[in-house]
Amino acid sequence: MSVCSCISTTCVVIVILQIIKTLVPWLYKNLLGPKFFGPKIDVRRMGQWAVITGATDGIGKAYAKALAKKGVNVVLISRSKDKLEKVAEEIKSASSAQVKIIDVDFTQGPEIYDKIEKGIAGLEVGTLVNNVGMSYANPEFFLSIQDRDKLLRDIIECNIHSVTHMCKLVMPGMVERKKGVIINISSLSAVVPSPLLSVYGATKAFVDKFSVDLNTEYSSQGIIVQSVLPGYVATNMSKIRKETFLAPNSDNYVASALTTLGITTRTTGFFPHSLMKLTVDIIKAVACEPAANKLSLKTMLNIRKKALRKKAQ
Repeated sequence: MSVCSCISTTCVVIVILQIIKTLVPWLYKNLLGPKFFGPKIDVRRMGQWAVITGATDGIGKAYAKALAKKGVNVVLISRSKDKLEKVAEEIKSASSAQVKIIDVDFTQGPEIYDKIEKGIAGLEVGTLVNNVGMSYANPEFFLSIQDRDKLLRDIIECNIHSVTHMCKLVMPGMVERKKGVIINISSLSAVVPSPLLSVYGATKAFVDKFSVDLNTEYSSQGIIVQSVLPGYVATNMSKIRKETFLAPNSDNYVASALTTLGITTRTTGFFPHSLMKLTVDIIKAVACEPAANKLSLKTMLNIRKKALRKKAQ
């Protein structure tokens, strides 16, 4: 065999091994593990209570309902007291779980965490779902964001400070008991190009990075920190009303995401969303990253155009 043939064969073998190295874990985390091996975590054994932020709608409400049905008492935290009371009654009527509510606005300053700390004092919190978050009204260029100064400050306060402060409040008890689960809701926009949502995507990238490193720090103490990176979900925030193959309703999304708990600490939570991420990654690898960025920009410009047209009607 010639030298050239040996080199060619070696290159092919290396490429195949790299594909296998990437594909096998991907299949386990996104398809085989959740379907055949999970969930491996019994949240009831983590602690009697779960704390969920942004719990009156969408993914947060769905996590609260799902955890209550698993036999965990829930603390619902959100801005509107009226909505919290309605969700609390809904959960009580569908499960035997105890429910507490704490009304705070996560765009406000550090004083809100004093109220939360008092509200959860004495509770054995085994699960924390950091779901609260906010985004733009519609995709927009950075310098054209309406009421930019306030909105950007609120997004950073709500998406970043809430996650770090809530972990600071809840984790000491988990460390003391040597067990606990923290589910931080990031976004697919954290790991794929998200032009016209630049600040939102950046705050969610913080959530993802923070989660990965926090898990590394505390996994030896029995604490699982999972970063969940959803794509589009049919919620009020996304303004998607009807469920589709790529945009499930929040209950179906959370049911899927919970099957990954104990399987992987970093997940899109929903198989079609993992396919979306894989597609973008392939485009970046094959056609180069600028091509993926331009494709994303084109998509977001179309969404922006439709949103602005709807506003004008």
